[in-house]
Amino acid sequence: MSEEYPVTADRPDSPFRTTGTDHITIWGSNAADTIAFYRDLLGMPLVLRQPNLDDPSQTHLFFDSGDGRILTVFVNDDRDSAPGQRLGTGAVHHLCFSVEPDRYGDVMAALEEAGHGYNVFDRGVFHSIYTRDNNGLVIELSADKYEVPDDRRGEVLATAQRLREEDGAAYAKDEHLRAAIEELGLPVIPNDLPEADSGVGDVR
Repeated sequence: MSEEYPVTADRPDSPFRTTGTDHITIWGSNAADTIAFYRDLLGMPLVLRQPNLDDPSQTHLFFDSGDGRILTVFVNDDRDSAPGQRLGTGAVHHLCFSVEPDRYGDVMAALEEAGHGYNVFDRGVFHSIYTRDNNGLVIELSADKYEVPDDRRGEVLATAQRLREEDGAAYAKDEHLRAAIEELGLPVIPNDLPEADSGVGDVR
């Protein structure tokens, strides 16, 4: 499997290449609950509101996730929020948004104050806070363990993958990430993040 599908930051032999993520669209409940979570709690500005052009009975909300990438949500005020995530092939498992490492404590405090449970994990190559939105969709809020330029992120992760395989580790750990950054000649600048359980764990 590993030889057939190599992990690499090199460009694949494909007819074209995407240039980034423009937006992600999810089904939502109503506008009030959706805006309360994504704008008022997560701090995403509501930058556009218009009818769903495929179904004008719904409203299409556009949120700026923080780096110009957009999260959009189809809502209808006749739909109640319904915590309970759909699982299975084709379903969305979770959405992940970046947060500033130095605001990590503030993020946890805000979630707690808003009544949203959360778990914190050290995922080896980054730290993650997991919570759920108003409809039960898992939301991951991640912070980088080290400062990595956006245009080198894929290269750093692919290098950490090679080092992980050479080490025989089950997953990429902090030492693989740090070694990858060093190998690529980038400055090793760790972010101050709290201790957390590592590896795998359930999201509440």
